[in-house]
Amino acid sequence: MERETFQSRLGFLLLSAGCAIGIGNVWKFPYMVGNNGGGIFVLFYLLFLAIMGVPILSMELAIGRGSKKSTVRAYGELEKKGQKWHIHGYVALIGNYLLMMFYTVVAGWMLYYFYSFLTGKFSGLTGDAVTGKFNEMLSSPSILVITMLIITIAGFLICSVGLQNGVERVTKVMMIVLMVIMIFLAVYSFTMPGAKEGMKFYLVPDMQQIEQVGLFHIITNAMSQAFFTLSLGIGAMLIFGSYLNGGKSLLGEAVSIAALDTFVAITAGLIIFPACFSYNVQPDSGPKLIFMTLPHIFTSMKGGRIFGSFFFLFLFFAALSTIIAVFENIMCCFSEIFGVSRKQSAIINCILVILGSLPCALGYNVWSGFQPLGAGSTVLDLEDFIVSNLLLPVGSLIYLLFCTSKWGWGFKNYQAEANKGEGLKVPDWVRVYLSYILPLLLLVLIVQGLIG
Repeated sequence: MERETFQSRLGFLLLSAGCAIGIGNVWKFPYMVGNNGGGIFVLFYLLFLAIMGVPILSMELAIGRGSKKSTVRAYGELEKKGQKWHIHGYVALIGNYLLMMFYTVVAGWMLYYFYSFLTGKFSGLTGDAVTGKFNEMLSSPSILVITMLIITIAGFLICSVGLQNGVERVTKVMMIVLMVIMIFLAVYSFTMPGAKEGMKFYLVPDMQQIEQVGLFHIITNAMSQAFFTLSLGIGAMLIFGSYLNGGKSLLGEAVSIAALDTFVAITAGLIIFPACFSYNVQPDSGPKLIFMTLPHIFTSMKGGRIFGSFFFLFLFFAALSTIIAVFENIMCCFSEIFGVSRKQSAIINCILVILGSLPCALGYNVWSGFQPLGAGSTVLDLEDFIVSNLLLPVGSLIYLLFCTSKWGWGFKNYQAEANKGEGLKVPDWVRVYLSYILPLLLLVLIVQGLIG
């Protein structure tokens, strides 16, 4: 595949941010805030995003721009003769496939809920009937498989057209629409009667909440959320660095991407928490908050059908932006390994992802008896555990060591590449932090994920 470049910096920022913006922002972030004391969690989240997420994001981008290769081939361009860093490139590619094996299915839930609210399937429902819609969807193999097929085929179709004409063009439009929808929903939420209480819970630290949840628990969960929200560790960001020229410094670009990602996460909370407090819904409802709790609000509020439709369209666009970005990474890697064209790579990988996603789609119904992580667990839980608790943090540690160790690419090479162009520079003094302190933070994250 001929190495393309972005048509504009805006296209790069929106596509990179689109990769980061996904289920972690619009589904996981609100219930993590609700479960971890509200405002204090948000403060620690922003801190760890700055001191952990942004530096490693700049490293992925630097490896991509320095090599001008995909996730699989990048190490081979930069490592010294005889080194084995490139093995991680293949592991990272496997991580991309594994991520999409459940991400396409969950995105299908959002698409189905958007369709259901838009067509009035939730109108007039109350109580258990609203909650039952989620279980009804999960128990239907046809719904989960069909929505997964629609998303997978659409994603690879967009990627097959090309970087500029397909991926960049579609993602720019989708991200702009997503931002408009979010702002509309947030403004609407501010008019709800419980908006003030919701905002206070969301943004103001509460000592009583801190004592109840536990400060250490809040800190480690905020570290985890801040890190995973940027999709680091499997080369999903590296690929976009390989399409960049040297016009802008990469630390500055990493800050811009993190800022857009954070804007979406914070705004999701601005939409959800005023609604929760207005309709006496517990904000710590956990993962079921989006699909089982919020629909109760939408069905009971004036204009709820419209609000619910826009809300789930927003969720769907956020998930689809990540899917398109990861599909682009998968296709580029596949083309460099096997020497096939973009369109051939799209067709082959579309088939592979569909087949790989079937176990997750069927894991809630036909194969519900398979509970790999204990009673009540599903195929999705296993896949998510492998990606979130192993491949992402361990992969990020490998990228970090590659960029800071004399046995890898080395700090000076990373610094020189990251500092090309205008913008924020990586200073010399940060080397100690990146080489010794950040690896320890990542090890804490890895251990927490495995024993937690």
